Amino acid sequence: MHDDRTLVEARLRRVLDERIRPAVYPESVPLRAAVWHAPGEPVPVAEGLAAEPEPIEVGARWGVPWGTSWFRVTGTVPEAWAGRTVEALLDLGFDENMPGFQCEGLVYRPDGTPVKGLNPRNQWVRVGAPVAGGEEVRLHIEAASNPVILDYHPFRPTLLGDRDTAGQEPQYTLTRMDLAVFDETVWQLVLDLEVLGELMAELPVDSARRHDILRAVERALDAVDLQDVNGTAERARQQLTGVLSAPAVPSAHRISAVGHAHIDSAWLWPLRETVRKVARTTSNMTALIEDEPEFVFAMSQAQQWAWVKEHRPEVWARVKKAVAEGRFVPAGGMWVESDTNMPGSEAMARQFVHGKRFFLDEFGIENEEAWLPDTFGFAAGLPQIIKAAGSKWLLTQKISWSQTNTFPHHTFHWEGIDGTRIFTHFPPVDTYNCSMKGSELAHATRNFKDKGRARHSLAPTGWGDGGGGTTREMVAKAARLRDLEGSPTVTWEPPRAFFEKAEAEYPEPPVWVGELYLELHRATLTSQAKTKQGNRRSEHLLYEAELWAATAAVRTGFPYPYEELDRIWKTVLLHQFHDILPGSSIAWVHREARATYERVAAELTAITEAAQRALAGAGTTPLVFNAAPHARHGVPAGGAATSAEAGATTLDSREDGGFTLDNGLLRITVDARGLVVSAYDPAADRETVAPGRAANLLQLHPDFPNMWDAWDVDSFYRNTVTDLTDAESVTAGEDGASVRIVRTFGSSRVTQLLTLPPGERRLLIDTEVDWHETEKFLKLAFPLDLHAERYASETQFGHVFRPTHTNTSWEAAKFEACNHRFVHLEEPGWGVAVVNDSTYGHDVTRTVRADGDHGTTTTVRVSLLRAPRFPDPETDQGVHRFRHALLPGAALADAVREGWRINLPERHTTGAQEVAPLVTADHDAVVITAVKLADDGSGDVVVRFHEAHGGRARATLTAGFPVAGVTVTDLLERPLPDAPAPRADGERIGVRLRPFELVTLRLRRR
Repeated sequence: MHDDRTLVEARLRRVLDERIRPAVYPESVPLRAAVWHAPGEPVPVAEGLAAEPEPIEVGARWGVPWGTSWFRVTGTVPEAWAGRTVEALLDLGFDENMPGFQCEGLVYRPDGTPVKGLNPRNQWVRVGAPVAGGEEVRLHIEAASNPVILDYHPFRPTLLGDRDTAGQEPQYTLTRMDLAVFDETVWQLVLDLEVLGELMAELPVDSARRHDILRAVERALDAVDLQDVNGTAERARQQLTGVLSAPAVPSAHRISAVGHAHIDSAWLWPLRETVRKVARTTSNMTALIEDEPEFVFAMSQAQQWAWVKEHRPEVWARVKKAVAEGRFVPAGGMWVESDTNMPGSEAMARQFVHGKRFFLDEFGIENEEAWLPDTFGFAAGLPQIIKAAGSKWLLTQKISWSQTNTFPHHTFHWEGIDGTRIFTHFPPVDTYNCSMKGSELAHATRNFKDKGRARHSLAPTGWGDGGGGTTREMVAKAARLRDLEGSPTVTWEPPRAFFEKAEAEYPEPPVWVGELYLELHRATLTSQAKTKQGNRRSEHLLYEAELWAATAAVRTGFPYPYEELDRIWKTVLLHQFHDILPGSSIAWVHREARATYERVAAELTAITEAAQRALAGAGTTPLVFNAAPHARHGVPAGGAATSAEAGATTLDSREDGGFTLDNGLLRITVDARGLVVSAYDPAADRETVAPGRAANLLQLHPDFPNMWDAWDVDSFYRNTVTDLTDAESVTAGEDGASVRIVRTFGSSRVTQLLTLPPGERRLLIDTEVDWHETEKFLKLAFPLDLHAERYASETQFGHVFRPTHTNTSWEAAKFEACNHRFVHLEEPGWGVAVVNDSTYGHDVTRTVRADGDHGTTTTVRVSLLRAPRFPDPETDQGVHRFRHALLPGAALADAVREGWRINLPERHTTGAQEVAPLVTADHDAVVITAVKLADDGSGDVVVRFHEAHGGRARATLTAGFPVAGVTVTDLLERPLPDAPAPRADGERIGVRLRPFELVTLRLRRR
């Protein structure tokens, strides 16, 4: 039997494109346009409105890269249009790509009132409905000529990603500046036909419903007079009433639509442009809320709300009104939608502290969901942090991008390293830019993996990444899909309403234990090394500044720098956004990030040094301040003392041109190539380096992924490797306890210093790379004589175990993974750790022993540098410095301790007195991650700590000041009423911790 669906679909497409859509605006007249190009950076709104523009014609080129042009548009509504709806159509030169990746505009009235944003899917501005005729129209457009950076096939290196290199060539052609009659009946007909046509395409070929729709569409097209669409549109709509009013079946999948505009806080645009993107989008969404009574919009990232408040107070007033009505919803409770793999423990906690506190302070709203649709995988320590912040739900979509394995659930409990479970949802629509297309909703229904147990899912609806948000067309489609046969039902709801329904209907969902690893974008753990170093060092400098400032405030009355620390924390948290810290933004973003981290380091160092001077007093006694949470060299954790002597290290030349380093605890042999061929542990009578292999081996790979240059490293990169074994020189270091190695390769140069400190069981490796390669990947390898089926990798408030084998596709896909300060491998009774001061990416593999003997070699490789050309063609070019340490014979406790020490080096100074710690713990497994004064200015001391070894711990915390009371709190320093009170005896506080348990205590001072 002949199926004429194809013929009807083809007819529908042509009639819509060529006759019906053009009839939405049946009459138009041109507007007059004039333009003023702002010199340099964007100017305040008042200045742009007051500027005197020059006339510009449609068809003229405008807009240098990253420039701002203020257009003034004027005209008169024709008298003949009286009683009709009129809109201005303002096309700045948009192409058909998504909003946010090209020119954009924000429309103002002459008094400076923002109207709405302009983008490719939102080119209209309502003038009147109806108009009286004769009205004078005057609009101003703040237009941003952001260049098009993203070109998918292929990615092309471009200098447009930095204002300093982008040039002055105009980017856009002014395309349309008109007043036009808006025919709402025709517009509604367009939406009727789009919804039915899209639904019909998704229904089974032999379904009665599909044939009903097909015939109705055919009748509607027959009813349209193609020479008089506007006169016959209502007649055509009447032919569709029946099929549009047929209700959904009771078992239909239920979709909660949440208005959304995922806005990357920086990516293919700088931070300053995001400020304006947020203003454009929020202007659009508040306007849509006023027009559409059922529409609900949710926006995450407290930083973006703060930008609106600071930079666009007139928009902020509209946002606050919509929030009060429950229509504009603060979501997520984080400062930004951060990366969650690389931020340290305390930084990840502060993302929630600062995000949730902003929404509480501004609106009295408590977020209970974490909202991270676009983040590149999720660390296993995150569930505990979400719960400790007072939240209980998580939404993300990105795991659907995994290339190898399909995640088995859409709604589930995610269990973290400490056993905390978070109710989690992955929208089966598989996009955070849903546009209410029939294909999207049908995919969500088919794709939903929890059928039979649940039937609710969420659809973040609106243009995103570069902003834009929900359109009136999406809202109109959702209205038709509210209860439509053959389709899932669609209801506008805030995230909370969805999660409450989903949790109620699915009280015992499946459980996923451990990290949510994204099988994609693995190179984001390495790209833009200086951004990553800036983050790591800022985190530890903040730890120090809070610790010493709090200690000095309690002991000496030192003025605790509340405002400075708050501002700096927010700056560091902003730069943890999931396209800044991962290294996937344009050159401008990372250039600014480097400068920002330098300023942050200077400010925090000044705070720390001022506090230490106040504590130590004026004097000449040599003192060592130890900020690390473990004692070292006779100096207590969190205190200052004179440092004890630690013995000596000998350096002996070898006949082959190499050297031997020996401090009695380790003996390190370096050959003439500058490679470590032996790291002998005399106490255990164990060799660390695998037979026939060499550690401290730099390896170079070609690195040209299939698609996302800065984001991806594909597994085939391992197929080709060059071992960098040639050395220009291998010489004794100036201190007599180190070996200096110089290598050159390609256009680059490496200088390393291998040091065996006296009295320590660690080999320090300082690596300086003057890097000038392109599309290469540099690794530092440590082949170990160790048989281990798994290894420990530090994450937030603990560590996660990963297998060293590739038994299944799930293990094989984790060929590049994240660690914080350490990785640790062990056989029973003996282990090895590799610690670092600023790197995250690494891989661990097992191979057959090189000497042919039984057993395996386990190789740890640290990822140092990459050289992708998109979106920053000069990624990582220049000088970089890294510090790593190899720890033979290390237990897990040693890895934890040494990871902290390498990131918090001792500070040497002079003073009059030693400094006792403000708070100490008497158990190595109890690691203090924050000592600070309470954020509310009460003077209470807040101490945060966790169990770091993965076991149970009983410990005593001792306060170095009189304590009047102890309260267990959440991360926001609010009392937890159900938490058992700790055992307190004066200044001694007894605690019991479960594996990896996180605790925050608030100590009230007497």
